[in-house]
Amino acid sequence: MMLARVEASGLTGALAKLAEPWAKIYGDYKAVSAAVLFLHLVPLIIAAGAAFMADRDTLRYARGGPADRERQLRELASIHRVVLFGLTLSFVSGILMFLSDVETFVGSIFLWIKLGLVALLLVNGLMMTRTEKALAADVQSDALWGRLRTIAWMSATLWLLTTLAGVVLKEFA
Repeated sequence: MMLARVEASGLTGALAKLAEPWAKIYGDYKAVSAAVLFLHLVPLIIAAGAAFMADRDTLRYARGGPADRERQLRELASIHRVVLFGLTLSFVSGILMFLSDVETFVGSIFLWIKLGLVALLLVNGLMMTRTEKALAADVQSDALWGRLRTIAWMSATLWLLTTLAGVVLKEFA
């Protein structure tokens, strides 16, 4: 057990050493750290905002008529690209922030909670797209619309919890 801990510490130390030049730039130049934070937050604001509004509309139109449901399915398909693009940019900038202080972040429970929430958000998105595909074949299925409503609630909740985890991570890491 102790050997595994030493090896993990060695891996963390090696990664921290490899990231040292970046950590120095990130720490020494406020414009760089501000730009990375901006590139982390703006795509999330756009992606989360788009997802949140789509979730709201899904909750509304799931109980609507056939035309509302069909329109919402088309809208959801277009929103996924925006959300995935935003998550991708935030992921890359998140890696840059992580590399700015590997030893602090790797030991932070808040980082792992946030990453777990992001993973749940991605799984929820996968469940949403699968349900949308099933609805494309049977747009009036009340059972599938009920599932999509549950997924939309989960999406909205996970976006809020992920944001909270990011704030806590920033303050306590």
